[in-house]
Amino acid sequence: MVSELRRVKVRVFGREFELETGRLAKQANGAVLARYEGTAVLATVVAGKERIEGEDFLPLTVNYQERAYAAGRIPGGYFKREGRPSEKEVLTSRLIDRPIRPLIPKDFTYPMQIIVTVLSADQDNDPDVLSVTAASAALCVSDIPFDGPLAAVRVGRINGEFVCNPVRSELERSDMDIVVAGTKEAIVMVEGGANEVPEADIVEALLFGHRCLQEFIRPQEELISGLDIIKREVPSFVEDPVLTARVIEFAREQLKEAICIPYKVRRREKIQEVYQKTVEALLPQFPGMEVAISKVFEKLKRELVREIIINDKRRIDGRGYKDIRPISGEVGFLPRTHGSALFTRGETQVAVMTTLGTAYDEQRIDALEGEVTKRFMLHYNFPPFSVGEIGTRLAPGRREIGHGALAERALVPVLPSKENFPYTIRVVSDVLESNGSSSMATVCGGSLSLMDAGVPIRAHVGGIAMGLIKDENRFIILSDILGDEDQLGDMDFKVAGTTEGVTALQMDIKVKGITREILTEALQQAREGRLFIIDKMNEIIKEPRPEISAFAPRIISIQVKPEKIKDVIGPGGRTIKKIIEETGTTIDIEESGRVNIAASSKEACEKAAAMIKEIVQEVEVGKIYLGTVKKILDFGAIVELFHGVDGLVHISELAPTRVRSVSDIVREGDEILVKCIGIEKDGRIRLSRKEALGENIEDYRKSQDRANV
Repeated sequence: MVSELRRVKVRVFGREFELETGRLAKQANGAVLARYEGTAVLATVVAGKERIEGEDFLPLTVNYQERAYAAGRIPGGYFKREGRPSEKEVLTSRLIDRPIRPLIPKDFTYPMQIIVTVLSADQDNDPDVLSVTAASAALCVSDIPFDGPLAAVRVGRINGEFVCNPVRSELERSDMDIVVAGTKEAIVMVEGGANEVPEADIVEALLFGHRCLQEFIRPQEELISGLDIIKREVPSFVEDPVLTARVIEFAREQLKEAICIPYKVRRREKIQEVYQKTVEALLPQFPGMEVAISKVFEKLKRELVREIIINDKRRIDGRGYKDIRPISGEVGFLPRTHGSALFTRGETQVAVMTTLGTAYDEQRIDALEGEVTKRFMLHYNFPPFSVGEIGTRLAPGRREIGHGALAERALVPVLPSKENFPYTIRVVSDVLESNGSSSMATVCGGSLSLMDAGVPIRAHVGGIAMGLIKDENRFIILSDILGDEDQLGDMDFKVAGTTEGVTALQMDIKVKGITREILTEALQQAREGRLFIIDKMNEIIKEPRPEISAFAPRIISIQVKPEKIKDVIGPGGRTIKKIIEETGTTIDIEESGRVNIAASSKEACEKAAAMIKEIVQEVEVGKIYLGTVKKILDFGAIVELFHGVDGLVHISELAPTRVRSVSDIVREGDEILVKCIGIEKDGRIRLSRKEALGENIEDYRKSQDRANV
């Protein structure tokens, strides 16, 4: 840990960026306070003293945590303190973890923890990308070996111009929101969404982001320049050439044959069988070296997979590089859900269900920027049986939350507006079988399920996962990768979108040197695969069903003038309560005057809408009304036209002939047709019965019923 106070302050893209170390959290292995304008985060990193022997997975934990005081707020809820991590905190933890993990040597098996705490939030600059840069700086000043520094930026595009780290108000006008993380040499990770943006523009956005993040790498280099930081040694595995030769001699042909079995379960069982035979055969000759045998065996497996793809020009399941696995699906396979779809691609299968609700079902989130609501939610579940394993099912894990957020982001651009479809929408994806990109299968299944539910989405959204095999001289892009191709390859690039363009993407890269050529070819090949998949989806269901499910609530919307809202609510809420009781509906009134009425039947909604329209309607000169005589006067009659609105029929307007007494023509309680013949400056309404005598009351009622429908 750096003991002396060091501070670097620069202006980046018109905003002040500052890194500081040596003042806070000095017992951590590394700690950096990073500030970007009014947003500040503290990143700390600690590594254990003892190695975990035999660990083949980097023992790194990343925790991003927001503090309500950072935005000058007190947390909601009963306990008034921060509780379990929010979805935003989980997603940001993943955002930090994914680019950093590949830059720490795999053999450094000391348990490590990175904690990033938001200390100040200015509501304009999101702490998430700053947290990636801060975590990198903390690793740089620590004794943990790290192939950095790296940084992250957010890329938006407004009116055709790319913007680095757009503030929240700018993001609302942007047609893309993409986070790019990378080192000085290469992009390491991409995460984001777009509004059906063409692939060529996505490439330019990623390269723009990589150029921009250099401005956040240079201050880190300045921060550590001149510091005498001694990094821990990385215990390296030294291969025994004799052991390696014997493993290759014994296992190579058997392993290659096992790898080429097209079915996942049988392939893994056969590979495990070959491994057990190898251990049993060689362990007597090399006692106590099972870990070494395992490492050599895994290395051989990786080399063979890549050899089959590069030299034999085929994939382990026999497909060509661009081939998509067989696709099948069906919709409406569950009787009582509002929408359902079963989507299968190869050995990956998801069941996706859609549920429609009212405004009261919207998710309310207590965030740093205040309480926000979501009307569209996609939840992804990955039960252990989907990969033939046993596990304890508790809360959704970070991976499930991350995959759900990716699929949700992919579908948002095609959803109807709240004004056109005033429903809260929840989509749940249950993975039933998995062998490669269940998140992209969720996108496809989600699109099918939404159409089955009658949600008027603009177009189908398809998703595909792309892979990369790269050596010094060449590279090969793989479409629709298997789980093993993801694990043993050099890239996992998920792309979702419509026939028009990209709506979401996520990329994790395990090698340096991802060039424009690789990005362009990967996105173009992904487009070809996506269009093929969408064609298959169109065969299942081509457009949204014309009606929502009979089991879904009915919602109709009407617009009233904002100043009329008080009339709908009534004194102490009595008016709206009466409407709700009489119709059995749920009514939500927005500040704009939009009234959403929900019920189990369309008829109940229409009855409530008619009652509200009657309350808020305004008198028009020349229009006929059915009114009730409320009071008889010497010179005329007071007639109530509708709720709280009445006018005067002068005695001269009661009949075509002279009238001696008002009571000769009408009595209190009579229903009569009248015509509005004028509205005085003071608001008094003048009515005429004689000008409405040509109308029939029953015909009038029927016409009003049709108008209300």
